[in-house]
Amino acid sequence: IIHIADALAHSHDRGLIHRDVKPKNIMITTDGVAKLAHMGLAREVSDTQLAQSEAGRAYGTPYYISPEQIRGEVEIDFRADIYSLGATFYHMVTGRVPFDADNPTGVMLKHLREQLTPPDHINPELSIGSAEIIEAMMAKDRNDRYQSTQELLEDLKAVRQGKPPIHARKIFDMSQLTNLEADAEIVNVPSGTTRIGSPRRSADVSLWKTSFYVVLVVLFLSILLNIVQALTK
Repeated sequence: IIHIADALAHSHDRGLIHRDVKPKNIMITTDGVAKLAHMGLAREVSDTQLAQSEAGRAYGTPYYISPEQIRGEVEIDFRADIYSLGATFYHMVTGRVPFDADNPTGVMLKHLREQLTPPDHINPELSIGSAEIIEAMMAKDRNDRYQSTQELLEDLKAVRQGKPPIHARKIFDMSQLTNLEADAEIVNVPSGTTRIGSPRRSADVSLWKTSFYVVLVVLFLSILLNIVQALTK
């Protein structure tokens, strides 16, 4: 994955997006080096004429395609490749695609609407750091993903060295802050809309809230018991 992320960084730095990152387009040399192949859907980010001509149509492979590609958005950028690489990474470490259905349309709808099952829930041997990277790569909203391929590379290399993925955790922290603010304002989110970047982080927040309320109840009962004991003496 680091090899492919490095190849994408090289491509993205030159304004070129692949748009069809998937296992079938990855080749391994006899030296064990992963190479990204098949540039048939690649285009320059600055090619607005081609982008306009393709508007409204989904280009990519359903199992690995990004939400913005599914919607046929005009302004597709490197973050679409990051999503597809994340889906490929997910498949590699879990042995299954992120979303599956009876037909391509069903698969793409799940990319748009269904919450991702954390990969380490499927493969318990996967490190938490790797799982966090994948979830950050596969955020529904591209603004919640890595904002550069270099950031992704830094996290991948950090996890390989046993260090935490700093950029992924910053992404989750910002996502949770946004969601906590939304909760405070009692914002209604339409059914099927995904606002949370990491199911794991959401669970952590919910657990923290539950623990907080339990502690309050215990303290209240303890104080009440002391008062009752004092009155009965």
